[in-house]
Amino acid sequence: MKKDIHPKNYRLVVFKDMSNDVTFLSRSTINTKETIKWEDGNEYPLVKLEISSASHPFYTGKMKLVDSAGRVDKFNSKYKKFFEKKEGK
Repeated sequence: MKKDIHPKNYRLVVFKDMSNDVTFLSRSTINTKETIKWEDGNEYPLVKLEISSASHPFYTGKMKLVDSAGRVDKFNSKYKKFFEKKEGK
């Protein structure tokens, strides 16, 4: 195994899944400007995630639509006339 290829500056970081507000503490080297007060009373760097194992369908067994950019609403408004015509027939 090669020596000195892994970073030395690992620290505790809180990761927060924004789709369901699940947080977990892990070690990481990621840089972040935000911090959060954890359950133990200490303050740790915060990394916000769009999806994690707590919300991913593979791990939860449930299909969940994550629409953080409004893509579904944009699609529905764009094709609204088409759906209305199809339902009318």
